Amino acid sequence: MSERKNIYLVGPMAAGKSTVGRLLAKRLRKEFYDTDAEIIKCTGVEIALIFELEGEQGFRARETDKLRNLSELKGVVVATGGGIVLREENRELIKQTGHVIYLQCSVNQQLSRTQFDTKRPLLQIDNPRAKLEELMKARA
Repeated sequence: MSERKNIYLVGPMAAGKSTVGRLLAKRLRKEFYDTDAEIIKCTGVEIALIFELEGEQGFRARETDKLRNLSELKGVVVATGGGIVLREENRELIKQTGHVIYLQCSVNQQLSRTQFDTKRPLLQIDNPRAKLEELMKARA
C-alpha cells in the first residue's frame, strides 16, 4: 500500500469501523479520523441533533463536505459513516484518494452492538431490525 494513499474503512453501521480504524492507525503509525467525530467536532452537536434539525440529507451533505476535507490529507486512516457510500461523489473521492477496507457484520451483530445506543438516529424507531435489514439491502 502506498504511504501517501489514505485508508478508508467502510461498511454497515456498528461493523467496527471506528474501533478497527483506531487500531489500524496506531499499528501503522498514521493519523486517524472518524467522519462522524469530525462532524461533531465542527458543529459542536451530536449527529442525532443534526438529523433532527436538517434531516438525513442535511447530514449527508455535511458528511460529504467532511470527506472532501479529509481526502485532501495524505496517508491517514479514515473511518466513515455507514451511509457514506450512498453518494456517487463520496465513492469517487474514496476511490481516487485511497484504499478501501470493507468491514462486514450481520444484522444480529448490529442489533447486539446498538441495542442501548441512543446516538444512532436511524435506529430510534419501533423496529430497528427492519431498518437495519433495509439499510443492508440498499447499501449492498
